[in-house]
Amino acid sequence: MMRPGDRIPKEFLDEAVVGVNLVPGTLRDQLGPGVTLLVFLRHFGCIFCRETLADLRDAASSEDGLPPVLFFFQGSPIEGKATLRRDWPEARAIADPEARFYEAFGVTRGGLVEMFRPAVWMAKRAAEAKGHRNGPRSGDIWRMPGMFLARGEQICWSHEYGHAADHPDYAEIGRMAAELEPAG
Repeated sequence: MMRPGDRIPKEFLDEAVVGVNLVPGTLRDQLGPGVTLLVFLRHFGCIFCRETLADLRDAASSEDGLPPVLFFFQGSPIEGKATLRRDWPEARAIADPEARFYEAFGVTRGGLVEMFRPAVWMAKRAAEAKGHRNGPRSGDIWRMPGMFLARGEQICWSHEYGHAADHPDYAEIGRMAAELEPAG
């Protein structure tokens, strides 16, 4: 997994990307010079993927000060548009059906422990209480999520996921991002 201080490899920065609500061009064009929160989603049918989309949408519109969010997903641009139209129409997302970016960032596949430990079952009940449900499977259902703060091509923070339902404190991400932005 990429760690703070790592740089996104040039071949991935300069790779043309397609997806939802993107500017035409490469990954570098999507990042720009400021801080960006890169979020690698599991698969769109995953209850925790749906919860992440909703929670980040809410955090982005609150006082948490999240930087711009750029999602990566394991489907086609058409799948991305359909899902995001429902969950967050303004979201920007890169389609990565072959999981090339997932692999480059070190977002790995989980095993039985990461997918079925007791914490996952407890988190599933909490997500259901918020109104989320599993949907049709798409993509690699064993793929773990990933989250990184990047400033330009440099990784400034990463979250080490312990299981499929794990997630960081989004308010804390907003605080970290604010510290990374130059005063202006």
